[in-house]
Amino acid sequence: MNIAFDAKRAYLNSSGLGNYSRTLIKSLNKYYPTNQYTLFTTRQAENDFQKYISIQKNISVLEPKSFLDKKIRARWRSYGITDLLTENNIDVYHGLSNELPFNIKKFKGKKIVTVHDLIFLRYPKLYPLIDSKIYNKKFRHACDISDMIIATSEETKRDIEKYYFIPENKINVIYQSCDENYYREYSKEEIQNVITKHQLPDNFLLYVGTVEERKNLLTIVKALKLVKDIPLIVVGKKLKYFNTVMEYVRENKLKNRVIFLKDVSNIDLPVIYRMAKIFIFPSISEGFGIPIIEALTSKTPVITTLGGCFPEAGGPHSIYINPKDENVLAEKINFLLSAESDRKQIAENGFEYAKKFHPSTITQQLMSLYTS
Repeated sequence: MNIAFDAKRAYLNSSGLGNYSRTLIKSLNKYYPTNQYTLFTTRQAENDFQKYISIQKNISVLEPKSFLDKKIRARWRSYGITDLLTENNIDVYHGLSNELPFNIKKFKGKKIVTVHDLIFLRYPKLYPLIDSKIYNKKFRHACDISDMIIATSEETKRDIEKYYFIPENKINVIYQSCDENYYREYSKEEIQNVITKHQLPDNFLLYVGTVEERKNLLTIVKALKLVKDIPLIVVGKKLKYFNTVMEYVRENKLKNRVIFLKDVSNIDLPVIYRMAKIFIFPSISEGFGIPIIEALTSKTPVITTLGGCFPEAGGPHSIYINPKDENVLAEKINFLLSAESDRKQIAENGFEYAKKFHPSTITQQLMSLYTS
């Protein structure tokens, strides 16, 4: 089978949709190496993913070639890919990040799209109006024209049914996984190298995610005032919301307790997760929440948001809170820090739950969908 992907995010996004795309492509190639895989991307980037792809004999990469397509790469992604699908004998085209080419109806093969979330419809005030309109046009078109939709959570599936009136039998829930690095063993030397490189303290709390309003980092920072003298390490891209967080940090003299790490690689991050006492993820809304799976797989207890998709990712043993209540968050942090046996048991239970998201399991579900 020749399966093609919109791989722009795999090459160009360091988190979120990029992680989903990279993990899916690499896992399919590992567990089903007899297939041919074709990646469409507006451009490649010199990174670990590019190096990995360059040595795979059964993976082809296609980019814009003509002068016009190179000048207007977004147009090529929306209209130029479709003819190439037929030329390259593609059986299945999978849009990994919420969209399909606008003219893909011409393609006679099967069309699948992964929809990660419809947060821009649930919380429109968090997005500029023009962005919401563009997302809505692309997402709705992809849902309408596809042969099958993959939703990354039951909540996302319900949203697709609600907002786009898509029949339930057209939507498959296939959860996300995390990178294979989270499942490997690290030597003492490797761990020490990460500790030294990032100057990690002996004990710390951890947040991983974009620093934006929806992810709600500020609630964790507010809770720091009410917990023991333990620092918070933050890993993630800084957006405008970062200024709001730092203003609170300065006003409340928390500068030494909120540490933003830079240049954290996909090799380093699993070690950081494992070193953390608690992973905290009080996001307002997510499509799924890969960082929760990364933490559980690392045997790190999780505190996250009550309701939404979060129990799907966190399972029955994670701790759930109102994401805007710093007092309750502080109470749960203090409990886990003071009750070592409970903390370890929660971590072990979470690790067992996270096995359902192992790449081999998720990939098998994907291949079943493709072959059907």
